[in-house]
Amino acid sequence: MSILQPPPVPRSLSVGALAAALCIAPTCAGAQAARADEVTLSEISVSAVAAPTAAAAGPASASAGYVGGVSGIGGALRPVDAASGGIISGAQINSRPVTRPGEVLEEVPGLIVTQHSGEGKANQFFLRGFNLDHGTDIALFVDGMPVNMRTHAHGQGYADLNFLIPELVGAVEFHKGPYFVRDGDFASAGSVRIDYLDTVAQNVALTSLGSFGYRRALSIASAPLGTGNLLVAGEAQTYDGPWEVPDNLRKLNGVLRYSQGTALDGFSVTGMAYWARWNATNQIPERAVADGIIGRYGTLDPTDGGDTGRFSLSGRWSQTDETGITRANAYVIRYRMNLWNDFTYFLNDPVNGDQFRQLDDRVLGGGEVAHVFQGDLVGLPMENEIGLQTRTDAMRVGLFNTTNRLFRSTVLDDRVLEASAAFYYENRLRWTDWLRTSVGFRADGYYADVRSDTPANSGRARDGIVNPKLGLVLGPWAETELYLNYGGGFHSNDVRGVTATTDPASPLFNVARSPFLVPSTGYEVGIRNRSIAGLETAVALFRLDFASENLFQGDTGTTEPSRPTRRLGIEWTNRYAVTPWLRLEGDLTVTNARFADRDPAGSRVPEAPTTIASAGITFGEGLGWFGSLRFRYFGPRPLIEDNAVRSKPTALLNGRVGYNFENGVSLSLDILNLTNARADQITYFYESRLPGEAGGVADRHFHPVEPTAVRLTLAGRF
Repeated sequence: MSILQPPPVPRSLSVGALAAALCIAPTCAGAQAARADEVTLSEISVSAVAAPTAAAAGPASASAGYVGGVSGIGGALRPVDAASGGIISGAQINSRPVTRPGEVLEEVPGLIVTQHSGEGKANQFFLRGFNLDHGTDIALFVDGMPVNMRTHAHGQGYADLNFLIPELVGAVEFHKGPYFVRDGDFASAGSVRIDYLDTVAQNVALTSLGSFGYRRALSIASAPLGTGNLLVAGEAQTYDGPWEVPDNLRKLNGVLRYSQGTALDGFSVTGMAYWARWNATNQIPERAVADGIIGRYGTLDPTDGGDTGRFSLSGRWSQTDETGITRANAYVIRYRMNLWNDFTYFLNDPVNGDQFRQLDDRVLGGGEVAHVFQGDLVGLPMENEIGLQTRTDAMRVGLFNTTNRLFRSTVLDDRVLEASAAFYYENRLRWTDWLRTSVGFRADGYYADVRSDTPANSGRARDGIVNPKLGLVLGPWAETELYLNYGGGFHSNDVRGVTATTDPASPLFNVARSPFLVPSTGYEVGIRNRSIAGLETAVALFRLDFASENLFQGDTGTTEPSRPTRRLGIEWTNRYAVTPWLRLEGDLTVTNARFADRDPAGSRVPEAPTTIASAGITFGEGLGWFGSLRFRYFGPRPLIEDNAVRSKPTALLNGRVGYNFENGVSLSLDILNLTNARADQITYFYESRLPGEAGGVADRHFHPVEPTAVRLTLAGRF
């Protein structure tokens, strides 16, 4: 047993039973659809599980789903030494009625997942006063593999989660802030680690039909094979959306996994394959709709869209002995993306238009190995963890001017090799029953070689950074713990901006080089309370500072200067298991985001959300009726530095109702945007030029929320 953990769960409770106890959604393949590793929890403890015993839990038990204060997916679970971290079960993830796969991560308190383009494009993320773009400062992992793509053709940290199969999710671990030694690049605002199941106790087949051409079929099956288990999953989906030019999304997805043993002593090998193509209705200018040039769901360039493919092979291994726990994972990913966008129409080229193609074609590989040593220091319980991470990307990234997807000219076409390695160490010490500390550091080193079609922009770059990580936990007293955290973090910049000296579109002009690694510093004080039976509430006050930086813009192939920023905020998170069949939740995040220097342009950080709130109710237990109602509020945001132009708030309500039959069949109905709100998914403010306009016009550009849509799902377990 980990000596730093609270009293353990009884040995008779397995990981699979724990996960089954957390299952609340029929789409997680019943109560046993969570991780089925039959390993006792003698070395695992959970600081808060608001669930009945595994034997009593049913397929729609609403009494749990959110496990606060735990971490270590795929290995030993240990306390999360921050009020803003935790674990969410796959069952709770699947209880949400959502429009697109990435939206299931909105179960992470304070996280907004939205879209401004076609359904095959990566989501837009917002957290802790950040417009994270497509993933610049939120690190996402699926089964130990990084999702964020560095030096990506469209944007640094581009994280495409459209290959995610929610029904396969066993658990989701989330952290916020740069306080954790395992988190490195892109994790300053937070990190999310998603683990897939090894087996399902019942095979699953489901089909969904819905508004706007939505069709989806999914099957999941597992069976013993030799001394282990084989899991197979396949998914196919189509979707048009309400757009005047249909998305015409076509998606195929598959997972094949062989596993032996348990999460603490065992291994797995997993292959994944994903392919998609789509049209895209990007954000459109308000004036075009107001003047009747296009409708609310119209487009100014009907040939925007893209295609992508992702193929991966990964493995994980773990072993527990008298010294502690060793874990390792490795992966190789083949990734390709073509993206056609036209955001400014005729601003730069009044004759041919401004559409461009972005190409990203890469192979990346890497892995991690870590060991937790258990022991003592002068009689005080202690753990030491050391780890090594590595990653290498070999890629071709290109930007090309196009018209109706036809090539016109090359802006840039670069070959890049980028590699990194990191070493981390953390000491965790329990001084008394009410005091424990964690002290550690993380050292990262980066190397890159850029071979550009513009010779002046070729070159090599190296950089490194060392960040401390500190945590202190006081309590529990009266079921209450106090947390203090401090840590340094960073994100890497697109390395093309690090080596570039010349604007590829205008070779006579020099450009400012970007720093390779941009540091951040975070502080947090928080409290978590469980004094009321079934209720877990947490409050965190945080601050995050980012250094001055230059950002490489994939849409233009140039660098743009940015300024130092400071974010101050408060988060309030609540999870309440009222009864075994009724669960409530509510979250609120308020953030003040400002530039830290003085500039006549203003102090507001464009697109930084001030207020994010959500609330939900989930009901159902075992056979019979089940359902969920989810509210999400995305507050107004400044769109320019002086706050003279702001976005409108977006408030959405999604609902689900269904019935579990005795024969293993379930039927559910999702209603998305239940109130038919005429709101925006996202809003920008920039210059564009429409046909007939004499020059560029600064305007709001928005991507509307889809109108009310229904989706009917028939699922069978056998």
